[in-house]
Amino acid sequence: MFGSITPEPPHATGGRAGGPLIVTDDERLLDDLLRLCAAAGSEPEVVFGAPPRASSWDTAPLVLVGAEATDRVRGSVARRKGVLLVGRDLDDSEVWRRALDIGADHVLLLPDAETWLVDRIADIAEGVGQPALTIGVVGGRGGAGASTLACALAVTSARAGRRTMLVDADPLGGGLDILVGAERTGGLRWPDLADSRGRVNSGALEESLPRLESLSVLSWDRGDSVLIPAQAMRSVLGAARRRGGVVVVDLPRRVDDGVAETLAQIDVGLVVVPAELRAVAAATRVAAAVSMVLKDLRVVARGPFAAGLDDRETARLVGLPLAGELPLESRAVGALSGSGPPGSTGRGPLARFCTAFLAQALAGGGSVPV
Repeated sequence: MFGSITPEPPHATGGRAGGPLIVTDDERLLDDLLRLCAAAGSEPEVVFGAPPRASSWDTAPLVLVGAEATDRVRGSVARRKGVLLVGRDLDDSEVWRRALDIGADHVLLLPDAETWLVDRIADIAEGVGQPALTIGVVGGRGGAGASTLACALAVTSARAGRRTMLVDADPLGGGLDILVGAERTGGLRWPDLADSRGRVNSGALEESLPRLESLSVLSWDRGDSVLIPAQAMRSVLGAARRRGGVVVVDLPRRVDDGVAETLAQIDVGLVVVPAELRAVAAATRVAAAVSMVLKDLRVVARGPFAAGLDDRETARLVGLPLAGELPLESRAVGALSGSGPPGSTGRGPLARFCTAFLAQALAGGGSVPV
């Protein structure tokens, strides 16, 4: 069980930080907190039976104060963010008053709050900051060009110097590592991560994947198709998001439990719709399924346009906002033609769309001007 005293988040860090500061007089509580720190991969500083030093109190990324030790804290150190009051007595009516006395952000009661606390300590250990902008791309029909757009968005983001991860969530798509030219680059693929459970370390994930400069790629190997459980999808994508920057996910056109977990972590989705009536009809069904989980879903209308259709009419018929128009580009399959991954030159309609869309999305804007 845990409760919040103030709405502000705990003391944030921008890079890798030291461990939390533990202030307690309770040996049993200290043992529990040391165990939780170890589970989170963090080494704390401990102050047992004495007031904390001002330097430790002020600089620790997170402070864990035992409910029995508030008298040692009150009046001896300055108030600050990132202080958690930790107890274990559910019937202690005084715990909230003690938390207010020392300006604690949250009250945590063990063992109920152990999972939450481990995640918070692990965030500090990993230096977690702003989560990644996560973009999902799905084809309105087969061959719509969704994988090409997903790769181009990731390549464009990486070319701008952002930490970027490209995630291939479609096991039947043939492998995005081929499209970006990373099929021979060493690193883990999805089958290696299928048994992932709980919290995956974001730094270790990034370091283990095939990399092309600033771009990490999580794709499939050339073996038999492997089912990725929903829990593994949740753990791996959650780790990718915690690393910050931009995450681009190439989505399948079906929605099963694993895809639903993926959609729940996506900030904005793009459905690529060729401007022809059959593609519009197919995209409408895809959009209906995806939008049951992902609320911010937009149309990318891909030319050439059939008679009576343009980008706005295509979006209207699908029933979604328009993200922009993407004219057909003859060299969009650059990785397969030997001219580099999609978007790698920074020129042409595809690269221009990706640059404009990323600028708008990272700024929290709406549709992309065309």
